[in-house]
Amino acid sequence: MKAIVCTKYGPPDVLQLKVVEKPIPKNNEVLIKIKATAVPASDCIIRSFNMPGNLGFPKKQIQKLMMRLVVGVTKPRKSIIGMVLSGDIESVGKDIRRFKKGDQIYGFAGFSFGAYAEYKCMPEKESANAGCLAKKPTNMSYEEAAAISYGGILASHFMRNWVMKSGQKVLVYGASGAIGTIAVQLANSYGAEVTAVCSSTNFELVKSLGADKALDYTKKDSKDKLETYDFVFDAVGNNKSSELKVQCKKALSKNGKYASVDDGALKLHTEYLVQLKEIIEAGHVKAVIDRCYPMDQIVEAHKYVDKGHKKGSVVLTLEKNNKI
Repeated sequence: MKAIVCTKYGPPDVLQLKVVEKPIPKNNEVLIKIKATAVPASDCIIRSFNMPGNLGFPKKQIQKLMMRLVVGVTKPRKSIIGMVLSGDIESVGKDIRRFKKGDQIYGFAGFSFGAYAEYKCMPEKESANAGCLAKKPTNMSYEEAAAISYGGILASHFMRNWVMKSGQKVLVYGASGAIGTIAVQLANSYGAEVTAVCSSTNFELVKSLGADKALDYTKKDSKDKLETYDFVFDAVGNNKSSELKVQCKKALSKNGKYASVDDGALKLHTEYLVQLKEIIEAGHVKAVIDRCYPMDQIVEAHKYVDKGHKKGSVVLTLEKNNKI
């Protein structure tokens, strides 16, 4: 099978399209024919081992050590990276109960990675190391399903403790990214009044997703337009910072809650994908795709994501024009 291999940390050029052995599913695994994946910022961090943010000593050093222990000390432990996928179940092990051959699925590979390939084996039981799978929304293409998997899982996880009620005020910082675009739509679907923080060039996008108001994080006077919010969600974490971001964290109502994508380890639950599927099929959430690249243009895809200005998700298709 064809796969994108990363044998050392470095710039996008370290990624190479190669032919590798096709995996064989174990009794508790399904074999997935991957149709599409996405390139979130996390994939670029893993590829480059360039930790984001301006954390000082010793916090940043501790994070780097922990990342090396999980991902790999001198190079990625899993040479095929990639965290999200969509595709078809090609075959199933004898112990599989939730899926059958031909099912269209989408999912999050977790620390097993491996989504930058034509095939991947995954167990049906969820875990941080194995990932999680669910049936794909029927009203989405494979590209859309792959695009929404990353932001959908993270937004669902970090917003899970907020009791959503109609009329509440919600602020999403980083509203135009892969996680933020989903967070805006989820909050809007529950009747919240949503304020989106992004650059002014993305105001039209976030308002089309349901944001009632938008603030430009680059404008000094934006902090004067802040209100008090029942829920503030930082969808970018250490990736980006601003004076407005500092003020957003303080702009909470008496019983308001704050959540950041930097808050603790991500716990993967299949239920996130199942619930997201229902919301998508009800027409409340859609995928936002900035660009779509064929598999053999993975280097260009990573270079674009490295710039840090993508809207929603960058998608990689695994069936068209894959030269080797």
